[in-house]
Amino acid sequence: MEIQDRKQVREFLESINRMNKFTTLKLEDNNDNSFSVPLKVSGYNELNLIVSDLLKASIVLMNKEARSLANFESDTDINVVTLLEIALQLLPDQEMELLDDLHKICLESDTK
Repeated sequence: MEIQDRKQVREFLESINRMNKFTTLKLEDNNDNSFSVPLKVSGYNELNLIVSDLLKASIVLMNKEARSLANFESDTDINVVTLLEIALQLLPDQEMELLDDLHKICLESDTK
């Protein structure tokens, strides 16, 4: 059984290397084991709007008084679509495929 498990682990690691599944986090050049997540924007204006929406959402959602006093005009409303687009860009799709592969291996080893 242990030999079979080692074979599965080896095959799994080989498939990870072949498929390059860890693509969302980019290792930074410095030596502090930190990563960056790429965020695509069309320009400085969109970046400014994204940061502004994140700050407004944080203020409203974190502060009860601000929530009750929130009186955003239509042109300064929090753009929920922008926040959802950020979340979509941050979802680690390739890594989720890896979790599916791990789950499959676990299921196979449970049936043996």
